[in-house]
Amino acid sequence: MADFHQNGVITTLHKLTDRPLEEMEAELVTFSKTRPMALILPSLYSELESPALPGIIKELQKVPYLSQIIVGLDRADEAQYRHALEFFAALPQEHRVLWNDGPRLRAIDADLQSLGLAPREPGKGCNVWYCMGYTLAMGKAESVALHDCDITTYTRDMLARLIYPVANPLFNYEFCKGYYARIGHGSINGRVSRLLVTPLIRALKHVFGESQYLNYMDSFRYALAGEFSFRRDVLNDIRIPSDWGLEIGVLSEMQRNYANNRLCQVDIADNYDHKHQDLSLDDQRKGLSKMSVDIARALFRKLATQGEVFSQETFRTLKATYFRIALDFVETYRNDAMMNGLNFDIHQEEEAVEMFALNIMEAGRAFLDNPMETPFIPSWNRVVSAMPDIFQRMAAAVEADQAEFGRPNP
Repeated sequence: MADFHQNGVITTLHKLTDRPLEEMEAELVTFSKTRPMALILPSLYSELESPALPGIIKELQKVPYLSQIIVGLDRADEAQYRHALEFFAALPQEHRVLWNDGPRLRAIDADLQSLGLAPREPGKGCNVWYCMGYTLAMGKAESVALHDCDITTYTRDMLARLIYPVANPLFNYEFCKGYYARIGHGSINGRVSRLLVTPLIRALKHVFGESQYLNYMDSFRYALAGEFSFRRDVLNDIRIPSDWGLEIGVLSEMQRNYANNRLCQVDIADNYDHKHQDLSLDDQRKGLSKMSVDIARALFRKLATQGEVFSQETFRTLKATYFRIALDFVETYRNDAMMNGLNFDIHQEEEAVEMFALNIMEAGRAFLDNPMETPFIPSWNRVVSAMPDIFQRMAAAVEADQAEFGRPNP
């Protein structure tokens, strides 16, 4: 059980009791009559062959309140898309699979590229962006949840708790971020969040001073969680990055567009585990190393838009400040692990901190070398302005793919 403490400037909705799931789902069914709900699942084809996604589908089969499930399928050829249609046919809810690599959606992407409006690189951000566009195109959902497809400890109460804050008409939230304790296999996980994001935010406060944005970011208990929910109107104006800065970018956009009292975070799981990324100590283009560079750049870009000035000397100071704070966190987490009888490898933790410190400098160099970079994918409002029939084209392309390659789907 969690405590009831409210930290920071964002409302925290705790898990204070073992409320029966059936009771919460019954409420959600009632809410769905006035606020229809949808779920977005950004997926790689390879995740269909993993143990996690089949378990997620079995849990989703029992969910009674969803009006629609939208699957964004990446890295799939025609045979794999056909298989995906069969795989997701097990879902009793209305659902559609966006074949992002198929010729119809690629043609739409090419037209958007010609206007400078498409994502610049493939990845989760690009997948999520197209799924958001399709959600707007269909107009069937008022409240939408999104979560990853690699959660190995998934249970359907995660979804119920995640979407409840934006589905309950008595609440005023436009956006909700999920959080949880990253404990698995007898140890504390979540190294990028624990050893990079939080220490880096604290270091930025030391270097630049307190700011509304940094206090806001420091309020989230798990800023890198891939699970969040939102009201449909959020999708029109949000601009998201297409790289590993997606989660930081989404939070930054919500802070730009909404007052803090319209945002919240919710405890969605007692136990959470998913596919782990390699640390990739020797390759900044892979794994947690690339993720750390993208995340640091996302934070630097946001602060620059607020008038902060960066230089090479700034990044040297920031690195040194971060390094000291992060090492103090290593000791804190060691003590927490020992208190709870968990394993803790100080050598691996400090190796990660050393790599993150170097990558802060690398992210700083990349930021200074390309100050005119525009990493955000345009908002859907802008896309519609440039291509008024985009939603009709997307809906028609998805339906045509379904009709040509799949079985009839209600």
